[in-house]
Amino acid sequence: MSLSGMAVMLKASTSSAVQQQWCHRTRDQCQYGFTSVSERKCRKRYLLLHVRAISGKLDLDFSDPSWKQKYQEDWDRRFSLPHITDIYDLEPRTTTFSLKKNRTPLGDGDVSSTDMRNGYVNKDDRALLKVIKYASPNSAGAECIDPDCSWVEHWVHRAGPRKEIYYEPEEVKAAIVTCGGLCPGLNDVIRQIVFTLETYGVKNIVGIPFGYRGFFEKGLKEMPLSRDVVENINLSGGSFLGVSRGGAQTSEIVDSIQARRIDMLFVIGGNGSHAGANAIHEECRKRKLKVSVVAVPKTIDNDILFMDKTFGFDTAVEEAQRAINSAYIEARSAYHGIGLVKLMGRSSGFIAMHASLSSGQIDICLIPEVSFTLDGEHGVLQHLEHLLNTKGFCVICVAEGAGQDLLQKSNATDASGNVILSDFGVHMQQKIKKHFKDIGVPADLKYIDPTYMVRACRANASDAILCTVLGQNAVHGAFAGFSGITSGVCNTHYVYLPIPEVITAPKHVNPNSRMWHRCLTSTGQPDFH
Repeated sequence: MSLSGMAVMLKASTSSAVQQQWCHRTRDQCQYGFTSVSERKCRKRYLLLHVRAISGKLDLDFSDPSWKQKYQEDWDRRFSLPHITDIYDLEPRTTTFSLKKNRTPLGDGDVSSTDMRNGYVNKDDRALLKVIKYASPNSAGAECIDPDCSWVEHWVHRAGPRKEIYYEPEEVKAAIVTCGGLCPGLNDVIRQIVFTLETYGVKNIVGIPFGYRGFFEKGLKEMPLSRDVVENINLSGGSFLGVSRGGAQTSEIVDSIQARRIDMLFVIGGNGSHAGANAIHEECRKRKLKVSVVAVPKTIDNDILFMDKTFGFDTAVEEAQRAINSAYIEARSAYHGIGLVKLMGRSSGFIAMHASLSSGQIDICLIPEVSFTLDGEHGVLQHLEHLLNTKGFCVICVAEGAGQDLLQKSNATDASGNVILSDFGVHMQQKIKKHFKDIGVPADLKYIDPTYMVRACRANASDAILCTVLGQNAVHGAFAGFSGITSGVCNTHYVYLPIPEVITAPKHVNPNSRMWHRCLTSTGQPDFH
């Protein structure tokens, strides 16, 4: 079973009255956390299934009239936010975060009634995670809990400044760390965390260099941060603090946090970094330390559960247009020209899908979530022949994680524990060249891999705004006393989510979603199997 997620037991039953294809990977992982039924089986046949959902110790039977109440109670339990008052008996104090136009920090109790009434988030505010009521599991992109597609409300905590805080700002030492690979917007988040901490009145802010490594590597010293230091770092890409993958044992990191007397730790990173942040949070609670660990979701692949979008994604899609346009021009200008572009996306094809949609120049889009064959009557190569015969050229966009089942698997992993993927872009390049050579048809192939160009860019306007709000909300969450949480945007609203819930599995493109169908309509590609 996943970290804190839900599993589903599916039992084939000829007596079941429900005949549905409960095989949707994204829905299954988001709602249930299971992947026991393969997509290929789903495509080949429908199953008669008796569906039971298990959440933690909760055995949810849909034949039970009270299943929805039990599910709701379990959801509320799972998405409650850890708080420092869980281990400390603390009284809150009035916030020092001013919403007045002059931005003057507030003194003790110096909060106007207007400021208090209109400017702060109530601790009981919630945001609704999903707003579409599907009439049937057969509706495009349907995400259902039970076979009848009953409406179930998924409420999560709203993010933002609270009227009461649990730290004395002048006594706080806050630390910021950026982990994993580069991503557009890292500097924007760092900058806004520093700005917001200073607005609260925090004077001791440090950056931990080169990811979690900065906690234990000799010779790496923490970097003092202030508004003056970070004022212009958003004007360039990369990370002002540096990044690295992997890290020491959790106990070593928490030892370092104790020795440095850090009260708030802001971790900017993806799934692996979030898992590390949650481990740090748990160790701090075990040691009864008054430390708030708050994460900001960073992944260029946009593959974190429940999030509408993660920062860096919009910039990546925009930057990918340059590569796609270059491939289009090369292909269009050559006799039997083929442009092949490989974009990032280890397990999720969001960048490839959105880049293909936005460019309008892609003929074939291949992503990890949708299997395909290269050879044969219905394969990709046969369709390439058709495109060259009909329009004279074509442009292909592939995600880096696509087609891994067609390649030799490697058991090697990187420092973050990710399986090192075989290079499908190069494989595709070689297959296309060999295929057209074997059939005696001239083909002029240009292969473009802009991976590191894309992730090293400065954030565009859309991502800069997202980074600004996420960074601010991370600080608000820490001062509100939360820990083991991440700051995100869900259903267009900014929220806090418990870290274990967002790291149960990567988010995937839903092959039955309207967006993927739109991509297929745009490219005109057939099913390659």
